[in-house]
Amino acid sequence: MEQKTGGGATAAAAAADDQDFVPELLPLSGDEAAEGGEANAPLQATAAAAVSSQRDSWQPKEKEQGAPTRECMKRLMTDLRAVMRLPLPGIFVALDEQNATLVHGLVVGPDDTPYEGGFFYFILQAPDNYPHAPLKVRLMTTGAGTVRFGPNLYKNGKVCLSILGTWQGPGWLPSMTLSSVLLSIQSLLCDRPYHLEPGFEKPPSDMRDVTNYSDCIRHETLRVAVVDMAQDGPQHRLMPPPLRSVVQDLFITFKEHYEMVCTANLHRDGAAMVDPFGDKRGRFQYAATLERIRQLERTLATS
Repeated sequence: MEQKTGGGATAAAAAADDQDFVPELLPLSGDEAAEGGEANAPLQATAAAAVSSQRDSWQPKEKEQGAPTRECMKRLMTDLRAVMRLPLPGIFVALDEQNATLVHGLVVGPDDTPYEGGFFYFILQAPDNYPHAPLKVRLMTTGAGTVRFGPNLYKNGKVCLSILGTWQGPGWLPSMTLSSVLLSIQSLLCDRPYHLEPGFEKPPSDMRDVTNYSDCIRHETLRVAVVDMAQDGPQHRLMPPPLRSVVQDLFITFKEHYEMVCTANLHRDGAAMVDPFGDKRGRFQYAATLERIRQLERTLATS
């Protein structure tokens, strides 16, 4: 079945969806504030919570509202065993030790893409009625909510895929699995992510937009999805120990690639990254990133 991906038709809409949602409430007039302000406050808070909850329904939660059904847990365990028995290239999983409905997933950026060698960490959760409802997914590799890794991968961790119910198009089917979701996510880490933006599927008149976008993703992959995720620090510690070990082992495998990309782009240092969709990306920092990579190599070599 064809699935659709999407991240928002406009930069403004995408930017709004990237922010923490704060419901807008109408202010009370002076008389209302004096006479009924206290009574209205709980109603406003309840309305705000309801809207916010609906807005964030895609997010995994520490605890689901209800208990998972027996069917949910049986199916999730079947999915996990399938991934472990027949590993998917570039994909690693670990079950959460505290919450049996949570799965930690690591997707390694494929070769010959701007994401190559990057470590993209996801938290996936089976809702109580799984597999009759899709997994909830959040990308954790976001530079603490500062980096958008593509039209479908928002700064707030939202993953836009029709099978997840986070974008229009063919939806979830109970026959779909954890593997289905992870492979769909992996397909987002493609060679030309520019074309995943709705309305930009065809080559533009100016191919520099495609190149500029890939340049942004390539730089941020090295800075955030490689160094931040492999170096012992807040982002690295988000992952469970088994995935931390995978990341550091693969870092050594990819180190020559990382150094080659940094060295080839040192001439860009200090220049502003140009995002054709209007996202503020900052400036290229290849020299600093290269130094961090080499320092991490030395640290891992002696550990």
